[in-house]
Amino acid sequence: MHLAHDPAAPAVETTTFDDFLKVDIRIGTILSAEPFPQARKPAFILTIDFGSGVGVKKSSAQITEHYTPETLIGRQVAAVVNFAPRQIGPIMSEVLTLGFPDEDGAVVLFAPDQRMENGARLF
Repeated sequence: MHLAHDPAAPAVETTTFDDFLKVDIRIGTILSAEPFPQARKPAFILTIDFGSGVGVKKSSAQITEHYTPETLIGRQVAAVVNFAPRQIGPIMSEVLTLGFPDEDGAVVLFAPDQRMENGARLF
């Protein structure tokens, strides 16, 4: 599936609320962020704490345009936690960290505007 980065693009096909509920999106806190030089595109390896229900997971995130490892530590982010893990170079990316493209296509992270309990689920 190709994701459109054009804000003027129409919405994708209609779906059901039950289908939406199949995608488990949770809040987690970034514990560590390290450069990922083996990635094809510039990326960081994030270690994210999603609380006791989901646990601590790793994510390869192409977010190097707007963030540095130092600015990511302690930041809360939203991620899909129930996709199958994906091998990306030498690491297994266990969650999909969510963001939106800026005008140039660089990722801006999606996060709550208030501090949330790790593991809180989007509904």
